[in-house]
Amino acid sequence: MTVKYTLIAALTLVHTSVGANPAPVTDLNRNNVVVNNAMASPSGSIEQRLATLERIVEARTEAQLRMAQQLQTLLDEVSELRGVTETHSYQLDEILQRQRDLYQEIDRRVSAIQTPVAANAVPAPQVETPVATSSYSSDVSENDAYDKAVNMVLKDRRYDAAIPEFETFIQTYPNSSYAPNAHYWLGQLLFNNNELAKAKTHFERVVNNFPQSNKVADALLKLGQVAERENQKDAALRYYRELVAKYSTATSAKLAQDRIDALK
Repeated sequence: MTVKYTLIAALTLVHTSVGANPAPVTDLNRNNVVVNNAMASPSGSIEQRLATLERIVEARTEAQLRMAQQLQTLLDEVSELRGVTETHSYQLDEILQRQRDLYQEIDRRVSAIQTPVAANAVPAPQVETPVATSSYSSDVSENDAYDKAVNMVLKDRRYDAAIPEFETFIQTYPNSSYAPNAHYWLGQLLFNNNELAKAKTHFERVVNNFPQSNKVADALLKLGQVAERENQKDAALRYYRELVAKYSTATSAKLAQDRIDALK
């Protein structure tokens, strides 16, 4: 009996120990299952990585495209601003040129008023060759015709209507002392209408036919501007350099030098 009870107690103790402290077989099995599953399907992990890389590449590509578009937009804006600046500079030159023309015309008229022709004086004979001055002619109709054309520009601002008036004046009085001014005014009006070929013709006549006229320097400047509009850089530089060389003290020479520096 004693032996029997001892065996029963031993078996009970063993059974109790096994039930109370089981070996961690379950945890090892679970870890093995996870590892086995990962090793069994490695393709899923690679596909995920490839998908992630594709998303990264796409995101970077889109960012680079946006940056390229922004850069192009900035370049376009800079180019546009440069064009606006050049346009404003050109318009300023045009305004200054018109002011000089206006002042010269006013000065001519004031000088004529201050030195009137004596009532009993014998009119001087008409000179066939053009002269450099722009004093009043003894021909009243000639003065009236020229004043009418000029007033259309200075007073009425009827620029288009002034064109045929100057053309008529030049045809009627080709040897007038006002001829170089008339050619210059006509060239300026045609230039403003972008009729460059016609404008060039009249500016060239001032330079070639009236070398002593005070409008030659301004005509050379306009010939340079015509050449620039026609994309003839070399011709423009030639006119500007001629102006600076021959008429260095003229106001238009400063504008010509500015254009030379800009075109280099």
